[in-house]
Amino acid sequence: MNPVVVTDIARADAATTGALGVHGVATVHEAMGRTGLVGPGIRPIQDGVRVAGTAVTVLSWPGDNLMIHAAIEQCREGDLLVVATTSPSSDGAFGDLFATALQARGVRGLVTATGVRDVADLRAMGFPVWSSAVHAQGTVKATPGSVNVPVVVAGATVRPGDVVVADDDGVVVVPRERAAEVLAAADARVAKEEADRAAYASGAELSLDRKGLRPLLADLGVEYLTQAQHEARNAGLDAGRGTER
Repeated sequence: MNPVVVTDIARADAATTGALGVHGVATVHEAMGRTGLVGPGIRPIQDGVRVAGTAVTVLSWPGDNLMIHAAIEQCREGDLLVVATTSPSSDGAFGDLFATALQARGVRGLVTATGVRDVADLRAMGFPVWSSAVHAQGTVKATPGSVNVPVVVAGATVRPGDVVVADDDGVVVVPRERAAEVLAAADARVAKEEADRAAYASGAELSLDRKGLRPLLADLGVEYLTQAQHEARNAGLDAGRGTER
């Protein structure tokens, strides 16, 4: 691929993006048919933060952050910067100066397959980051890459304009054209879970019954025995083994 900066990306609807962010990673992942998760190697540097934004993507060479500089110009309010590299790199390609510039443009956070540094400053600034590493090793600005092309971060494909949701559970990517559909499914899932929660809190129902799992246990051969029955069965088995010896 020739180096390129794409300047006019289509983005998912802002209201839909925000609503998906309220639901969070686990709910959105389940609502989307258990797809879209970024691998568990991408972890938050902070606790208790949940964000969602439209992806501005960066494809950089390892140990080089030139294209992050180029990407900042393409970011606008409600975006979330997503950085991948052409081969694995844990170098600290992002720090507090980048975060300052992105905050000024209304960017909601960073998801990066690289390392980050200035972590204490990033936390103090309230700029959320999900990264593969924390590493003080710096980078150069020498090699061309691309902005706003499809990238892969920890096994998940992210296209420019897709919805990226991130929280303490990790990161999930919702394709732009599926955002409304996934939001409807997430809304339905949350409503069902609220009803389940109320039933469990009241003590009126067990999850085994509410989810219809007792027949499944039976089909799988799971038996219910009293302790006496269990001990008697085990005693018989032990006696049988002794006879065989």
